[in-house]
Amino acid sequence: MRRKSFLPFLLTLFASATPAQQSPSFAPFEKWRAAVIAGDSAALAALYSKSPEPQLIGPDKKPISLREELVFWSAWKSKGLTHLSAQLVQQDDPQPDLHRLALQLTLTTKEGTSSKKQFVAMLQGWSRQGDHWLLASSQHTAASRLRQPLIKKDLYPADVDANAEIAETLHSAAASHKRVLVVFGGNWCFDCHVLDEAFHSPEIAPTLDKSFLVVHVDIGQMDKNLDIAQKYEVPLDRGVPAIAVLDSDGKLLFSQKRGEFEAARSMAPEDILAFLNQWKPAPPAK
Repeated sequence: MRRKSFLPFLLTLFASATPAQQSPSFAPFEKWRAAVIAGDSAALAALYSKSPEPQLIGPDKKPISLREELVFWSAWKSKGLTHLSAQLVQQDDPQPDLHRLALQLTLTTKEGTSSKKQFVAMLQGWSRQGDHWLLASSQHTAASRLRQPLIKKDLYPADVDANAEIAETLHSAAASHKRVLVVFGGNWCFDCHVLDEAFHSPEIAPTLDKSFLVVHVDIGQMDKNLDIAQKYEVPLDRGVPAIAVLDSDGKLLFSQKRGEFEAARSMAPEDILAFLNQWKPAPPAK
């Protein structure tokens, strides 16, 4: 990500929330989920408020019409959708006529013999109208191959001595026969949070944990630890997150020159795995 600061709506609204590892226990949402899986546009439409009209926000944070909303969700069936699971991130305290859910959706599609997961973060506001619960508001991100980071972490603490942390991590890497990923970025950088979320995903974490240790270096507002970036030949003007790979003796093996991770949100797990496998250390000699 370049200089601008961008955090998606859920990361902003629920910055202090602790994600609950559970599915939402709310019957109207289950009807909505079933309609998406079935690709049933009419069943979906029946779940949205008619009067007043629902407030709908699309991936670019601009208002969209109900038709656009229905097309986005009903089209998943034609894309090979086989499963849709939902993780409840946060919900408002129950109220008689209002229920708001923050959700992380995992959509599994299948094409031929291969399947892949895509992720959509969303916020739904349900209102009771007579005997029915209807969607009064909805906002969602675009689908991505990497999970959306819904909880803001302090990845880049302001008071850390980056040089000391790199030295300490190199010492640990030498003892464990690992390499070090120096990841430059800032807490304001959404793609930095995306990359960290990917590092902790079940698809990527085993490879990363086996072969690498990670150090996050805070660049402030492009005005901090610039000497370290220069030392490791990382041009920060190409965007962050930016990565340098060090051998356990501190030797620079790779420095990101072309903003390869700058748009982490558009990457796929296999992209990151390919990078890790390229730079992981060779097995120790027997």
